[in-house]
Amino acid sequence: MIDFQQRHARTEILLGESVLSALRRKRVLLAGLGGVGSFVAEALARSGIGELVLIDCDVVTASNLNRQLVALESTIGQSKAAIMRARIADIDSACRVDAREVFLGHDDMPELIAEGFDAVVDAIDSLNSKATLVEVAFKAGIPTYSSMGAGGKLDPTQIRSGDLMDSEICGLARMMRKRLRKRGIERGVRAVWSLEPGRPPLPPEPTDRGRPRAVNGTISHMPALFGLTLAGLVIRDLVQQIESSPEAAQ
Repeated sequence: MIDFQQRHARTEILLGESVLSALRRKRVLLAGLGGVGSFVAEALARSGIGELVLIDCDVVTASNLNRQLVALESTIGQSKAAIMRARIADIDSACRVDAREVFLGHDDMPELIAEGFDAVVDAIDSLNSKATLVEVAFKAGIPTYSSMGAGGKLDPTQIRSGDLMDSEICGLARMMRKRLRKRGIERGVRAVWSLEPGRPPLPPEPTDRGRPRAVNGTISHMPALFGLTLAGLVIRDLVQQIESSPEAAQ
């Protein structure tokens, strides 16, 4: 059995024992375990976060193999949530993972957010679901992080992070800004986006839920970089919060 000190020895050098121990008491919600979300989940688990609630209703398909951490030839047809739960158990068996294989509907979000989290990460594809999750979490006073469009992009040097309202170029970010402003949110949502103009997608295709969606081209590194950047923002902010707390000053 690998103990906590052995597992996180290198992280402890960077953060210190008290901060690392405090991260163990943090609880993070992540919605979406695709190209972006799967890398968010793994980075959070490896950082020492104590509890993760992971939500994704999809299974792995062959088209996921070019970019998703959960996608292997051996996992095609399996639940992404279940795969991620097993993977994290093999990374850090002490990390508590609540993996929910459910579709997160608009009516479900207030009850979910009311469970209480230290951070909420949106890695959902659907615009309507993204906007609702971000709105509910942000209005509940929870630090909220959202991935904009990694599809159709190729250049890693064009990735940016910051307040969603400062984003540019990205079409998904533009629509999110518009929807959130209509819901009374002006600033405060952290986001990752790209300044690279997106390459054209395929024409919209029918889906099991909602309207037909355009299919964007993807590459291996862009969703991963978006996900790792989002996870980095969450970890950075939690560390800063811990270090500035009265307990840390004592």
